[in-house]
Amino acid sequence: MPETAIDAHYPAPDIVDAEGFSALWDTRPVRLTRRTGRLEQLETQIERLLERMNIAVIYGGDKTIEGAVINQTHNPRSWKSYQAVAQDIADSLTRLGAKNVRLMADDMTLGGRLREENIHFAWLNSGGVQGYDSMSHSAAMLEMTGIPYVGHNPLTASILDNKHAFKRQLHALGIPTPAFMTWHLSRGPFVPETNRRFHEVFAGFSGPFIVKPVCGRASLHVNIVDTVADLTEAVAEVYSATENHILIEEFMPGAEFTVAVCGSITSHGRKLVQSNHPHVFSAVERVLTEEERIFTSMDVRPITTDRLKSLGPRTDSEVHGKLVDIAREVFTEMDLETLIRLDLRMDANGRLHVLEANPKPDLKRPNAEKTSIVCIGLSECGMDYDDLILSLLSDRIDFLLCQRRGTVTALTSLLD
Repeated sequence: MPETAIDAHYPAPDIVDAEGFSALWDTRPVRLTRRTGRLEQLETQIERLLERMNIAVIYGGDKTIEGAVINQTHNPRSWKSYQAVAQDIADSLTRLGAKNVRLMADDMTLGGRLREENIHFAWLNSGGVQGYDSMSHSAAMLEMTGIPYVGHNPLTASILDNKHAFKRQLHALGIPTPAFMTWHLSRGPFVPETNRRFHEVFAGFSGPFIVKPVCGRASLHVNIVDTVADLTEAVAEVYSATENHILIEEFMPGAEFTVAVCGSITSHGRKLVQSNHPHVFSAVERVLTEEERIFTSMDVRPITTDRLKSLGPRTDSEVHGKLVDIAREVFTEMDLETLIRLDLRMDANGRLHVLEANPKPDLKRPNAEKTSIVCIGLSECGMDYDDLILSLLSDRIDFLLCQRRGTVTALTSLLD
């Protein structure tokens, strides 16, 4: 692949500035491609850093373990450790040449371990240990302690993980998302018949509705409610499980899709390439059984290849092209810096709507029995699992070195 590989339906760069940077003229903002020769330099930097860095791969701490927290509190977001996937990431980094990789729990002991083991760089694979906005807690600690990392910054992590905040961003950007509102039972029971906001949002719509937590994982506590009359009970049930705001949205009756998007530097056969756009991959249609109206939680039914249909630009050109365009727009307009997975669904007229974003998609290494949605389309991109890990690492380090050099003093010292 050429160093600045660009998707065929976009024109080649035709402007080069005084420092050798080229910009793609398009109606949407794109990142500047790096100067000529940057990829060769980056490959050398990554190789050197992998040999010299002490790396922490961080998974969700268990609040029930002594010393993990001071006081155990409520988890509005369903907890999971993700330790097995953290091990997959650590093993991949080792295969790629990392000499010193540690797994660490995201809990009260993290700061001390980071200091004691002289960690230079971290990879966030945690949904948090407990409390509200837990997805942002470890990112905030790393920002405070000055350790660069693969992961979203605290603000972005919170926005992506809180469905109502993310959907408001989509609405402001003009990106289709199902009509929605939120409710918190501190305001009393939800009574749609007399709720002014409900009538404004859902004027003329009588169902079905989706009732779900604003913050959650794996489709847990997600309910289809067919009639307005059943909303009051459904909202109360979800609130009793989460003690958090409840999202009420229009049910989309069409096909359900997911698509992954990350930064523009990717690895193919361990060779880095650069695109002028975010890299979109693993466009997938979720295969629903006859009894399924929404995709069943991975905690109930493991994700196997027969539950997913991989989509390609040739075989499924129309829907694939739309998924790519939406994913790129979300990534660019929201100034995202690393991997997300978008969940989308079609309405009755076949128009795609973004349901939510997953700020920490499952990065489980595929095997014969199970896979992750993000990994299912890697081979079609000329990538394997280690290429994906190298892509996320390389793009993140390049972004930090080129655009936030003042935050990576620990890395620049290793490159001297």
